[in-house]
Amino acid sequence: MGAVPRQRSRVRSTGGQAGYAPGHSHRSLTPIWCTRHVKVLIAEDDRAVRESLARAMHLEGYEVETVADGAAALESVRSLAPDIVVLDVSMPMIDGLTVCRVLRSEGSTLPILMLTARTEPSDRVAGLDAGADDYVTKPFDLGELFARLRALTRRIRPEAEVGDHLELGDLSIDPAGRVATRGGRRLELSKTEFDLLELLVRNAGIVLDHSTIYERIWNYDFGPDSKNLAVYIGYLRRKTEEDGAERLIHTVRGVGYTARVGES
Repeated sequence: MGAVPRQRSRVRSTGGQAGYAPGHSHRSLTPIWCTRHVKVLIAEDDRAVRESLARAMHLEGYEVETVADGAAALESVRSLAPDIVVLDVSMPMIDGLTVCRVLRSEGSTLPILMLTARTEPSDRVAGLDAGADDYVTKPFDLGELFARLRALTRRIRPEAEVGDHLELGDLSIDPAGRVATRGGRRLELSKTEFDLLELLVRNAGIVLDHSTIYERIWNYDFGPDSKNLAVYIGYLRRKTEEDGAERLIHTVRGVGYTARVGES
């Protein structure tokens, strides 16, 4: 289907500390509504890691702000009021442990996830004793990092818990069993078709742009001229609209796609 896609790059810190673990892919079907309007402050002095992590979080639906040192992190917490802070331990001016201690001394209950290349148990203990809620060592797997972020999100947004069963009109999806039915009729879907349908239904009513869908389903972007996504949308429409069933997957021209009941 078209040209060979460009592979998504893996990022390592330019300063010798690893960021993402090489060889690990990341694809999350976490509904964007779970993370929508959750503001995350990333305090990380390594630019490559900071920017790549911010981009990945944007794709997950988080609102993201970034800073490069501890002093800026304290200022941003006070001025921006983020919901969660991702805090690197080793930063110039004021290190992450000190930032964490200062925030806790001020009475802040803000969820804090610490990142560090230090792997000794004593380092983890120091981070937790400073007041961090969780602690991730580099190199880290994005899937694990986002699972930890979702756990912190559920503390501040209990309604963000993802259910085991999805429904949209008479369409029913069992993610665990990877079964989809419409009006009681089982839909025969390929792996990619099922993943795409699940993503759209989990985010029902939200318009997902082409780039977001490509990243979350295929882990790379085929580019603006690719017809791959449109082809799979066509497959899904044919399978979900048999016998004249109402359309559930709608095109938002020039933007992307959304799943909803009805045209409005």
